[in-house]
Amino acid sequence: MGNLCGKQSSSSDPFSGPGRRLDSAPAPRSSAPIPASAAASTPRPPVGGSGGGGSGGGSAADEQRRKAAAAAAEQRTKRANTGGKLSSQLAAQKKQTHAETLKEASSAKLRQREVDANAETLNYN
Repeated sequence: MGNLCGKQSSSSDPFSGPGRRLDSAPAPRSSAPIPASAAASTPRPPVGGSGGGGSGGGSAADEQRRKAAAAAAEQRTKRANTGGKLSSQLAAQKKQTHAETLKEASSAKLRQREVDANAETLNYN
């Protein structure tokens, strides 16, 4: 009997073929090893970039552009973080401890009971 939800046994299953003894040679590799010359080669430079070609000229202008871009990114981040009413309420809820949350829920239930009792008193004929 087989597994109801499993797949059929295939030839890629490591236990489908005959076993080998522990003192025998290891099984042959299914892929060729990476050549040492390829593994020891120097890494290639990154693709893209400013395209300056490494001349080194204009570094002050590059630095100035970099600072302006960083300042613009900071301003975007600050504007994105200034949320509205809902985000401030969410932040306040996240800061609450478990005891404060339970206390708030309890007081809300008490207020609801008081409102129900007052409504029942007013509706009494």
